[in-house]
Amino acid sequence: MSQHHKGRLKVYLGYAAGVGKTYRMLEEAQAMRRQGVDIVIAYFEPHARPETIAKTEGLEAIPRRVISYAGSQFNEMDVDAVLRRKPAVAIVDEFAHTNVPGCDRTKRWQDVHALLDAGIDVLTTMNVQHLESLNDEVWKGTGVRVRETVPDWVVDDADEVVFVDLTPSALRNRLGRGVVYKPEKAQQAMDNFFSEGNLNALRELAMRHAAHELEEKLTPPPAAAAEPLPGETPAPENHPARERILICLTGRPSSAVLIRRGKRVADYLQADCLAIHVANGPESSEPAERHLSFARNLRIDTHVIQSDDAAGAITSFARANRITQIFVGRSRPLPWWQRFRETTVQSLVRQSRDMRITIVAERKR
Repeated sequence: MSQHHKGRLKVYLGYAAGVGKTYRMLEEAQAMRRQGVDIVIAYFEPHARPETIAKTEGLEAIPRRVISYAGSQFNEMDVDAVLRRKPAVAIVDEFAHTNVPGCDRTKRWQDVHALLDAGIDVLTTMNVQHLESLNDEVWKGTGVRVRETVPDWVVDDADEVVFVDLTPSALRNRLGRGVVYKPEKAQQAMDNFFSEGNLNALRELAMRHAAHELEEKLTPPPAAAAEPLPGETPAPENHPARERILICLTGRPSSAVLIRRGKRVADYLQADCLAIHVANGPESSEPAERHLSFARNLRIDTHVIQSDDAAGAITSFARANRITQIFVGRSRPLPWWQRFRETTVQSLVRQSRDMRITIVAERKR
């Protein structure tokens, strides 16, 4: 019986529409087709760009699935049809897309994972601003809150990430020539999201992330220590303790920012990442549950503890779990008649002097 192999995922990463991600992906697809690879287009978004559309010539395309929702018709990738066709490689444009209600899965990246689980290799495209951990940074830098996001671990698990680059001036030149959008829309884009300042900031984010992905994939895993021979004394462990990050969650909206910040730091440090919510009642609040669910979606190990003493519970948990860094949001200001009382954060700092504590402020744009 032949062994089932999971498909390989290749992500073409850019920093804005029009840098050439889809064009580059289709160029590779054509090269694979010429080599005899069984490759199909599972989903392609042409955006009325003739040069890109021309790159699909000769490639088999799987018909899209039409779904009715709220009185309108929507075209989505037909995952079942691709699975029945079972090509060696599938092209799936716009990795971060959110499917219309009525699809089997909420996100396109989840559809892609269904193809990978069936042993189909996938080539896909996305922009760096769709990475979940960068959502706040993109919003603060550009004023645009990106609604469609992909958990960082999904991209980290990709077998290959290709950074598709184009200078901001060259991209704005393409916009001005009507290559990316129609002229009337292009000028509006250049005056807003596609300003040179925004594009430079996004490009820097993309380059930093691509460098991080490269470093991750080139760093060999730590070698396992050799078993001592009979009668031999085991060698002492001289390597430093592994970093372990704890994110303290509440029901406040700022917890989402805290989760993204802590997870991104954990990823860069290759650290374990945990999250804790201290509930002072039998059940967590609905907002806190949403944040816990968000953390679990980012593959953060979550914990809920019942206690009236949040600072004490966090400190005890941190010591028991060998935490080295704690991420916490600022406490709400106390009323004037309690101004001499310690806040939860002040109490946590006092009790956890042996750990590094990062207090993340709520930033408003």
